[in-house]
Amino acid sequence: MQEELLFLPSSATKVELEGKTIYIVGTAHVSAQSVQDVRATVAAVRPDTIAIELCEPRYQGLVKKEAWRHTNIFQVIRQGKSMFLLAQLVMQSFYRRLGKQLEVEPGAEMLAGAACAEETGAKLELIDRRIDITLKRVWRHLGFWQRVKLFGVLAEAMFTSEEIGREDIEALKKQDQLEALMGQMGKAFPQIKKRLIDERDIYLAQKLRAAPGGRIVAVVGAGHVPGMLESIQESMPLQELESLPPPSKWSKIWPWLIPAGVLALIAWGFLQGGAEQGVDSIAIWVGVTGTLAALGAALALPHPLTVLSAFVAAPITTLHPAIAAGWVSGLVEAWVRPPSVGDFEALPEAMESFRRFIRNPVVRILLVVVTTNIGGSIGTFVAIPWIASR
Repeated sequence: MQEELLFLPSSATKVELEGKTIYIVGTAHVSAQSVQDVRATVAAVRPDTIAIELCEPRYQGLVKKEAWRHTNIFQVIRQGKSMFLLAQLVMQSFYRRLGKQLEVEPGAEMLAGAACAEETGAKLELIDRRIDITLKRVWRHLGFWQRVKLFGVLAEAMFTSEEIGREDIEALKKQDQLEALMGQMGKAFPQIKKRLIDERDIYLAQKLRAAPGGRIVAVVGAGHVPGMLESIQESMPLQELESLPPPSKWSKIWPWLIPAGVLALIAWGFLQGGAEQGVDSIAIWVGVTGTLAALGAALALPHPLTVLSAFVAAPITTLHPAIAAGWVSGLVEAWVRPPSVGDFEALPEAMESFRRFIRNPVVRILLVVVTTNIGGSIGTFVAIPWIASR
């Protein structure tokens, strides 16, 4: 075994664990060198199992490019998954743009691991947590303004014109730089770092502990390696990391307190100032929430009926926590301009530039949902103090 270590790349870390020998290959997700490192490690180790940092949905998304065509946009809106799908598209676009600059397919090192498993007869293990669970755990622990800030950061990452060279990508594989990068993100979004990185370090390590075979090669992003090494020696339950935290009692109550407070303010206006002041309060609520929701929808350049639906829906839906104005405007946009199969197939290319991005009907529908909700929420915060001050 010692002889084999001479042929391992520097990105591979050996771990002895309860009768297993695990080689963790830390990679950059867009790197030609990482692909070579994976293949070299597999050739040297000849593993029983190859584990890759993917969940089943992400793996299928890489190996089945046509999977987008089966997306039901109406179902996405009704289930409240528009923001999650849009966030996935934004992240994919960032890696796709880097991949085009470096002439490497995003996720190529993961695909290389899967290909090696097929070529060698090793068992393939998908050891990452499901992407929808990860994103929902991140989302539930962010406040409204943190969500808006995150959306802005993702949009900036997608449309920035700054190019990243091969040297910069390979430099990211150095653990000290990656840890510093994650530390900066942790300062801006501590809840994101905990759910997106720290929890997955533990999850990946525990899934590796449970992986079959005596000799295992694991292909993971280099930033996960230090955290995995800290937690891999100790067995930990995964039930909590695989579940969504139940909403607190306060989180169930406060969404109803806002509409109750608004209605109370309007009723108080009728009682204290008469019909004129009460009607003025209603006009403020309708005008502010409706206008800002409509302006939010208009940012996505939708059909005029979509903008009108946002204006009409917002004053009502902002008083009902179970319904969002964006759902209404998104469904209207999907009904007026239903996306074709070709629009779904064109999603990867649509994420490469702002012009293609905004012109793709699927993306436009998702944007309508998100921007309408943001506009309506801002309208709520503006209208309440305005009515109260009168």
